Amino acid sequence: MLSGFVFDVEGTLVDSVPQNLRSLQDALEHAGHRVPYQTLQLYSGLDGDQTLQLAIPEGSERERKEILAEQGAIYERDYLSSVKPFEGVRDVFRVLTEMGGRVALATDCKGIAFKRYLSLLNADDYIAATACGDDVEHGKPDPRLVGIALRKLALPGAQSVMVGDTPYDAEAGLEAGAKAAGVLTGGFSEETLSQAGCFAVAEDVRALLAHLLRGEPEPARAQLDLLRKSA
Repeated sequence: MLSGFVFDVEGTLVDSVPQNLRSLQDALEHAGHRVPYQTLQLYSGLDGDQTLQLAIPEGSERERKEILAEQGAIYERDYLSSVKPFEGVRDVFRVLTEMGGRVALATDCKGIAFKRYLSLLNADDYIAATACGDDVEHGKPDPRLVGIALRKLALPGAQSVMVGDTPYDAEAGLEAGAKAAGVLTGGFSEETLSQAGCFAVAEDVRALLAHLLRGEPEPARAQLDLLRKSA
């Protein structure tokens, strides 16, 4: 059985991907750049500066920093209040903890948004460690964020799994020496997440539970039975 469970937050534990993409699109338009939503979706979960290098290759480093700063302000002002947690997250954390696992969060977000997410999840009693955007300069797929979470858990990557909604989460987890598992709540396909190295992919974290407990794929009925017993 795996011992460490490192979770991404945005798109994995809270339903925030559309809001994040819309706020970035707004900031880009204010700077004179029209980038289709579908294009930004391809880079959802990627480090913000890397995203802009791909979306507006003509943009300077200074412009990218200004756009990201404005996006953060727009997101907090116009979109953050609409973010909701996905169902069953607290239950999943409880089951993992009761089975002897340790839960950590590894997310690029920080500040007001991160505090809001923690409040929405209402699962502080099951979260053993956090690593956020305040701890690193670069976001995923850079593995250092996951590495910090693993060090705080005092667990080796070989005994742990990174759970996320994007191929960049999987890449970061694998580079940090952990396994990777994926959920479909961020807009990426099962094929994309599997190709990125996820040993299991499910509709959401609730459906992923049995895979996490066993460290391998598990029939859907067994997942539901585990949650019923924990209720």
